[in-house]
Amino acid sequence: MIIDNYDESALKDAFGIDMSGIEGLGTGAGWGRVAPGRASDSHQHDETEMFVIVAGEGEFVVDGRRHPARPGTVALFEPFESHVLENTGSTDVVFLTQYWRDPDRALRSAGNTERKSFADRPVFVFSTPPTPNGDLHLGHLSGPYLGADAYTRFQRMNGARVWHLTGSDDFQSYVTAAARAENRSPAETAAHYSAEIAETLRLMDIPLDQYTVTDTAPGYRDGLRAFFSRLAGSGSVEPTPGDALFDPETGQYLYEVDVKGGCPGCSNGTSGNICEECGEPNTVADLTDPVTSRAAAAPRRGTATRFSLPLHEFRDTVADHHRLGRAPARLRELADRIFARPRLDIPVTHPSSWGVGPAEPAGDGQVIWVWPEMSYGFLHGIEALGAGLGERWQAAEPEQDWKIVHFFGYDNSFYHAVLYPVLYRLAFPGWSPDIDYHVNEFYLLEGAKFSTSRRHAIWGKEILGPDTVDAVRYFLSSTRPEGERTNFRRADYETVLRDTLAGTWQTWLNDLGTRVTKTYDGSAPDAGTWTPEQSAFLGRLGGRLAALTASLGPEGFSLREAAAELAGLVEDTVRFSHREAALLAGRADWHSELRTATALELAAARLLAHGAAPVMPRFAARLADALGLPEPTEWPRTVELLAPGTQVRLADAVFFTLPEESSAPPLPAWFDSLVRELLGLPPEEHLAGRTLSELGTTSLSAVTLQYKILDHLDVDVTVEELLGELDLAALAALLAERAGDRASLLSAEPEGARP
Repeated sequence: MIIDNYDESALKDAFGIDMSGIEGLGTGAGWGRVAPGRASDSHQHDETEMFVIVAGEGEFVVDGRRHPARPGTVALFEPFESHVLENTGSTDVVFLTQYWRDPDRALRSAGNTERKSFADRPVFVFSTPPTPNGDLHLGHLSGPYLGADAYTRFQRMNGARVWHLTGSDDFQSYVTAAARAENRSPAETAAHYSAEIAETLRLMDIPLDQYTVTDTAPGYRDGLRAFFSRLAGSGSVEPTPGDALFDPETGQYLYEVDVKGGCPGCSNGTSGNICEECGEPNTVADLTDPVTSRAAAAPRRGTATRFSLPLHEFRDTVADHHRLGRAPARLRELADRIFARPRLDIPVTHPSSWGVGPAEPAGDGQVIWVWPEMSYGFLHGIEALGAGLGERWQAAEPEQDWKIVHFFGYDNSFYHAVLYPVLYRLAFPGWSPDIDYHVNEFYLLEGAKFSTSRRHAIWGKEILGPDTVDAVRYFLSSTRPEGERTNFRRADYETVLRDTLAGTWQTWLNDLGTRVTKTYDGSAPDAGTWTPEQSAFLGRLGGRLAALTASLGPEGFSLREAAAELAGLVEDTVRFSHREAALLAGRADWHSELRTATALELAAARLLAHGAAPVMPRFAARLADALGLPEPTEWPRTVELLAPGTQVRLADAVFFTLPEESSAPPLPAWFDSLVRELLGLPPEEHLAGRTLSELGTTSLSAVTLQYKILDHLDVDVTVEELLGELDLAALAALLAERAGDRASLLSAEPEGARP
C-alpha cells in the first residue's frame, strides 16, 4: 500500500500557489494549498485532472464559469478546460490532485463544441470602433467587421446569448486632421463619417446590436471621467513631466497624426504613438528623425506634464490576463517585446481641444487619450446595450460572467491586449476580465496597402449591393489576412465569382434542381438502397461539417478555413454527382441507388445552406428557401437528408449574378500595353471600366505616364486627370479629343512599345 500525508514543509511554488508531489500512485498526483486571497494561475493542458477539496472554502473558475469548492467537493477537468481555484475564505484551501493522459479523451475534448459553448454567459463581441475620418473600404471590412459578424452569427446559431457591438471613435486626432482638410469642425466630420460607416456596414449585411457614437452618446462623457478618476485614484496614473515634441512655428503639441519619424523598435517609418509595422508603442519623443506632418519640419523638443502610466510595472498583470482567455502567440510575443524594455511610461492624456477632459484639475487643457478612452467605451457599450435589453449591466460594475471577444487589426494589438488589461486592473481590482482576442494583419489591394490619400482603395459602397454582397463576403473570407498579409485583386475576385460561385456552386445547384424536377416531379426523393460509395460520401459530409464547425468555433476561428470548407463541400459533392451519374445513367434497375444519390446531393445542399449562414447569410437564406426550408437559425449537429416530398425549387434559382460585360470600347493597343508595362500588370488583368487609381497607380507612375503620352501624342494631360475619376476608356477618349487630327495615332503602336 501507499500512504502519503499532506506536509506544508514540502510545498513549493507552482501555478501561482503551493504544491507538492505524491509518488507511486500510477498517475501524476500532488497536494496543493491556496492561501486566503490567492488563486491558482489559469491554465489548460491535454491531461485529464481531478481535484478533491480537503479543507477551506473557495471557487473553481472553469472556462469562465464559477462553481463552489468546499471540503468533499470533487472536480474533474476535461482536457483543455481552463481552470482556476480561488480561495474566497479566511483559511487555507487544501486539495489533492491527480492527472493523467488519455489521448482519445483529449481528442474528443478538443473537438467538443459543447465544452466550448458559453452556456448562459452574456457574450459581447466587439469589432474595433472605426475612426470617423472616412468611410470603410474593403481593407477595413475584411478584418474586424466581417470577422465579428460571422463569429456572432455562428454563436447565435449555437444558442449563445451574444451581441455584436461597435461605434464611432469620434475623439481620434485623425478626425481633427480630416476636419482641417475638409474645412469642417471635428464634430461635423465625425458625425458625417459615422453615419457613412454605419450605412456601409448595413450594405455589408453586418447588423449591429449596439453602435455607440461617442461624441453624442448620453452619459458617455460623465462615465468616461468617472472611469479615469478610478485610474487616477489607483496611485499608478498621475501627472508626470516628460519629453514631448512641439511644432516649431505654431508651438502645437504633437502626437499621433501630427508627427512622423522612425519607430524606436523596428526603425520603420511611423506616425506618433504606435507603429503599424511592429505593433510597438512609442512616446513620440523617442521617434528617430521626427518631422511634423504639416510642414515636414523638425519639431521643437520640450517638456509636457501629462497623466502617465508606468506600464513596465505590470508585466505579470498582462501575463495572467493572457492565460485566462484566448491570446494568440502573436499578441504574447508583442507583449514580451514591450516588457523587455526597462521602462515604458505611457501618457494617457494629451494637450488638445478635441476630446473629453479629465475631472482632475491637473488635467486642465488636456483630454483623455482616445485609446485609453476606448477601454471605457467598451464597457459603456455593454451598459447601453443592456439598457435596451432590460439588463442591469453597468460600466462601473463589470461582472465576472461577462465574456468579451475582441476583433481588431494587428496595429491595434498593443492597446487591446496589453494596455487595456492593465487599465481594467487599476480601475476594477476585483474584476478579472475574460477576453478572447482575434487579430488580423493588413489586407492589401493589388499588392499595396489600401490608401485613402493615394486613392488606392475600393470603398464598400462601390462594390456592395444586394446581388454582390454574398460574393464579396465569400471572397474576403477566403482571402482574409489571418496571421499574414493577403491581397485583394479585382481580377481574382471576378474569377472566383465567375468560376467558383456562379460557375460551380450555382451550376451544380441548378443542375440538381433540374434533375429533381425531371425525375421526381420537383419533390425530394427518399433514400433507397445505399452503395458503399454513398455511405462513404455521407461520412465525408460529416467530416466537412466537423471541420467547418471547428473553423467557426471560438478557439480555432478562421474565416479562411471556413470558406475553404464550404468550397470543399461543393467540390466533394460535384465529384460525387459526376461519379454517380456515370455509374447510374441508363440503368433502370438501379433506381433505388439513384434515389439515394439524389437524396445525398440534397443533403449536401441543405448542409451548405446552414454552413454558409455565418459567412454568406443572403445566399444561405435563398438556398434554404429553394430547398423548402426556413431560414437557417440553428447550427447543424449532423448531416440530415431533406424530408421526402419536400418541394425543391433549385432549377431556376439565381444565387450569384455575374457583372454585366463592360460596354466601354476596347482600349487602344498602345495605351493598353503602356499601362500594363508601367504598372506590371499581367495580360489577363481586366482593365476596362477601371481607373488608374483603382489599378494602384502612384503619383510617380502617373508622371511617367504623363510624359509618355506627351511624347507619343503631343497631348498634355495633368496628373490630377490621370488619377481622377475617369476610367481608362474615358481617358483614351479624352486623349483622342485633345489629339484632334492626330487621333489616328491612338490606334498605332508607339516605337518600342511592348506587344
